[in-house]
Amino acid sequence: MTLSLRPLGPTIGAEIQGLDLSQVLSDQQHHWVEQALLEHQVLFIRNQDITDAEHVRFASRFGDLHRHPIYPHVDQHPELLLIDTAVTDVRDNAIWHTDVTFLAAPALGSVLRAKQVPAFGGDTLWANGVAAFEALSAPLKGLLDGLTATHELTKSFPTERFGSTPEALERYEKARKDHPPLSHPVVRIHPATGRKALFVNEGFTTRINELESRESEALLAFLFHHVSRPEFTVRWQWKTNDVAFWDNRITQHYAIDDYRPNRRVMHRATILGDVPF
Repeated sequence: MTLSLRPLGPTIGAEIQGLDLSQVLSDQQHHWVEQALLEHQVLFIRNQDITDAEHVRFASRFGDLHRHPIYPHVDQHPELLLIDTAVTDVRDNAIWHTDVTFLAAPALGSVLRAKQVPAFGGDTLWANGVAAFEALSAPLKGLLDGLTATHELTKSFPTERFGSTPEALERYEKARKDHPPLSHPVVRIHPATGRKALFVNEGFTTRINELESRESEALLAFLFHHVSRPEFTVRWQWKTNDVAFWDNRITQHYAIDDYRPNRRVMHRATILGDVPF
């Protein structure tokens, strides 16, 4: 395979051309994709009519895969999260978030595949947390560096939406017990590049620990708004069999919920990462 990249903007996003995910990546191809991810934060690959097993195989080349404690999974593949508007309330995706920051060692990345998309709507946006941090003033960077923030599973997954049946409530309560609130740095250092990125997100971050409640609320509101500025983002219009692969350590994303009552079906593999520092 001859691989090439088409950047989608100066800050974030590139489309890979010439990659066939139905084939096993060579070590050289794996390294090429890894380097492209570090440079562009989110990669897109069109026309990938692959099986669930091939999806899992590609994602697992980059690390162990997470099994979500609440969302349903694809039959025969518990590593593949099922995001299907006919099955699950997916409103928690229509908010700027970084995947599974309720884990002590959140995701390295995610590989999302479009199985069924509406005729229009249902785009996803990604934001670059490095660019957002670097655009802040020096005094604000100095204030944020060294602060920590609490992340909670229940902020995006409230009982009233994910505990509607006895079986669902049992699964939800186990997930809540297994994933108590925990803290991460407000500013994370990327383990491969050494660059600093904002690491708070509206989906899971509830407060900045070292500040008073009103100070925390005001600062988080500013940061949530700041990271989503258009100059830090890329927007992808899905087609069936598209694949997106993003660096979860320094990005946030927002799945636009503008296509109801049409159905949207996505499969996601989430690659486990390391403890933020």
